[in-house]
Amino acid sequence: MIVFSRSGLVMTRARYISFSALLLFSLLPFCLLGGCHLFQEDGITQVTEGGTLNLYNIDPLTLDPAVSAEMTSHQYLMQLFSGLVRLDDNLEPATDIAREWQVSDDGRTYTFYLRQDVSFHSGRKVKASDFKYSWERACDPATGSLTAVTYLGDIVGVSEVLSGQSKEISGVRVVGDYTLEVKIDQPESYFLPKLTYPTTFVVDSGNVESGREWWRNPNGTGPFKLAEWDENNRFVLERNPLYYGQKAAIDSVVFHLWGGVPMNMYETGEIDVTGVSLSYIDKVTDEAGPFYRELSVTPELSFYYIGFDTTRPPFDDINIRKAFSQAINKDKLASLVFRDMVETADGILPPGIPGFNVNLTGLDYDLNTAMRLIRESKYGSVSGLPPITITTAGWGGLIDQGLEAIISQWRENLGVEVKVRQLEPERFLYNLGEEKDEMYYTGWVADYPHPQDFLEILFHSKAENNYGKYSNPEVDALLEMAGVEADDELSFVEYQQAEQMLVDDSACIPLWFGQNYTLVKPYVEGYGVNPMGFTMLNTVSIKSD
Repeated sequence: MIVFSRSGLVMTRARYISFSALLLFSLLPFCLLGGCHLFQEDGITQVTEGGTLNLYNIDPLTLDPAVSAEMTSHQYLMQLFSGLVRLDDNLEPATDIAREWQVSDDGRTYTFYLRQDVSFHSGRKVKASDFKYSWERACDPATGSLTAVTYLGDIVGVSEVLSGQSKEISGVRVVGDYTLEVKIDQPESYFLPKLTYPTTFVVDSGNVESGREWWRNPNGTGPFKLAEWDENNRFVLERNPLYYGQKAAIDSVVFHLWGGVPMNMYETGEIDVTGVSLSYIDKVTDEAGPFYRELSVTPELSFYYIGFDTTRPPFDDINIRKAFSQAINKDKLASLVFRDMVETADGILPPGIPGFNVNLTGLDYDLNTAMRLIRESKYGSVSGLPPITITTAGWGGLIDQGLEAIISQWRENLGVEVKVRQLEPERFLYNLGEEKDEMYYTGWVADYPHPQDFLEILFHSKAENNYGKYSNPEVDALLEMAGVEADDELSFVEYQQAEQMLVDDSACIPLWFGQNYTLVKPYVEGYGVNPMGFTMLNTVSIKSD
């Protein structure tokens, strides 16, 4: 998924992280992501119910689960809606609205048994037919979802709905009020994790049919309800007393939208949590300073990269792709530009994800090799290269510091001038396939902790999110074999082989993996972030002295 990064403005779509989010990192601290409070004060404290949590953020782009495809919107959606399954603390699929499920011997039929105590915010009970409606709506071409094919496309009959040939998903059958049967086209180890993505969440048909922008007054099933949305000012959630899971301890959450400089707001007590941008890293990591005991640093399953349009000159030539990759000194950038707040990436899979390959061989910084590759390319020399533009996201012409540094290195090391075309974040996130130039600056945060969520979703030749149109039949075959391999260890080996081929082909330029730097006030208890960058706010409480 793309997300706003902490280093600048890189957008990630859920999960994309575009490098406008890396730009945002220097403008807004990690407004989208939270952090675990690592330190506690001495003495006895008491956790009390009630109170208001104050946070900084920006407006969601949408609150429609079927349409949302980036982390800004997802942080709100996770509080307002829910689905059949969720990821537990160990990032394994766990029960949610489904109290249990069974899988057929051939691994292709899932039978979900729903809880009978789940209601929409309005009080109407949630039934199996609501999921069938929600999924068919998500796949309806009129809905305009960019994520339905990725997260529901394995279900039998979805392709016919996506193409407009049918209104009904033949592989989804309502067996009873609280029993849902789902058939998929082949056994997959990652099918259940896919169902934790917002596209699969249940929506109320009456709410949806109330008007075009129904989602501005959503009737969800999550632990919070929307109480107020004053655009560019305030977004207020209130506790949902009907929630079937862990009810929120706090009464409300107030998001101060575009409210100022988050770090200043944190210092003055206007907000209780803030991400930390590059501008403040020295201040918060000073062990003798006032913020060090409130700081947490947590890893994130995210991957920041530069994508190529591999069908367009000059990046249709592997030699040019490799040359541009080997002309970037990533270690220098991570140290000097990002102050070691990121970890340089040789490959695509971030540390901590199953299947991470410690022995992967990346493309090293090597200017002699880079210049030789340009000479060996079909373009022959730097002067033979066509004009090159890189697409990024952001507001007001402010370009991410990292992107500026990369362009400077290409200018200095290769003698190549790369232009920047900046798009508004919404236009970038939801239209990147059509809008991209020769290169694009983006990132991806895991939707679920599985190598398929990075390698296949971003680089399979038929993947919706393969914006660079990279195509390699051998890579496709490996990814497809890995996806149906029942033995996890064998599957991970195949994914590792595919990742190495992607790196060798320079399918993209891996840049770095992300981390979250977060400040949390001492009186806030239970504010944690998972490796996908999400905080479930119903776990938060306010301490009293």
